[in-house]
Amino acid sequence: MVWRQRLSARLARQREAGLWRERLTMTPAPGSRVRDFASNDYLGLARDPRLAEAQSQGARCFGAGAGASHLVNGHLLPHQLLEERLADLTGRPRALLFSTGYMANFGTLQALCDRQTHLFQDRLNHASLLDGARLAGAHSRRFHHRDLEDLERLLGRAEETGPRLVVSDGVFSMDGDMADIDGLATVCARHDAWLMIDDAHGLGVLGEHGDGCVGRRFDAEQVPVLVGTLGKALGTAGAFVAGDDLLIDTLIQFARPYIYTTAQPPGMAMATLRALDILEMEPERRRRLHEHLDHFRARAAELKLPLLASPTPIQPLLLGDSARVMRWSLALRETGFMVGAIRPPTVPQGQGRLRITLSSGHRREDIDELLERLAELLAADPEPLP
Repeated sequence: MVWRQRLSARLARQREAGLWRERLTMTPAPGSRVRDFASNDYLGLARDPRLAEAQSQGARCFGAGAGASHLVNGHLLPHQLLEERLADLTGRPRALLFSTGYMANFGTLQALCDRQTHLFQDRLNHASLLDGARLAGAHSRRFHHRDLEDLERLLGRAEETGPRLVVSDGVFSMDGDMADIDGLATVCARHDAWLMIDDAHGLGVLGEHGDGCVGRRFDAEQVPVLVGTLGKALGTAGAFVAGDDLLIDTLIQFARPYIYTTAQPPGMAMATLRALDILEMEPERRRRLHEHLDHFRARAAELKLPLLASPTPIQPLLLGDSARVMRWSLALRETGFMVGAIRPPTVPQGQGRLRITLSSGHRREDIDELLERLAELLAADPEPLP
């Protein structure tokens, strides 16, 4: 009885605060078209038939599932080939597959950190990094967003004993802005700290080869720990950590989410290998994505839509009030547009927003129509935006 009362009260508070979350089962009727500006499928690969065929082939050849963890007998040929390709893409000696990005961050922080470790995180890091720090039990501090002076101050105050690890998103998932990798690497070198970057939203999108905001521009000495996910620009699922032999051997021996998790289905690894082929063979996908981005921001400025300053496919429109976020989101859905409605605690109080994401698969006319709908909602809203 106590548990039922406790959980019912908690759910009631969630509803009253306007923070109730709902799942949508996406089953469009034949002939209908949902214009998706909510997903992270930046290169339009998630529904590419070539990936589906590679996944099917992998299942036929190696089975629907891996059957065991990587350290028992679940590490199959597609997994090994994928790790080698991901290491090559990011310019690292080795890479290690994880089942999800959350598990990659959890496992890395748990394996590297203990109570003697001094951990420094950007205040707007992804939840998986913040939660991983709590799990690790390290001395954790959060520096102001993208503020190298604040990071330097915190590093200078830290005790001389114990290792130091600085952690940041590469592209921040709710604001769309980017970490100063050069600056972070310089500060870390000055304070004998390791740097860990989660490049989930940069991989496949940024860099000359789609290698992300870190990739081949920064070697394993400058950025010793590089995390990437496969379920965004590459259109599949899973994640990896890339680095040198010392890092990867440490994770294999001590990262509990790696040791005790069944390996990803081999068909998924085969699909990701195909996605990497397409990333290499079709650079026009990245070019088209960035053309869409330039067009979207230029038209938004003409329509006086107050977007946050973001050079990436994540384009946030700050609305402030959670109720207004939901009104605008539902109004867009009624006209066939799916746009992310982001409210606290994902973002700070008073910073609710529409999180608009662009893809190379979008049509220019759909982008223009979305902008027109947003301009209409802005004109009809009696309250000023924050």
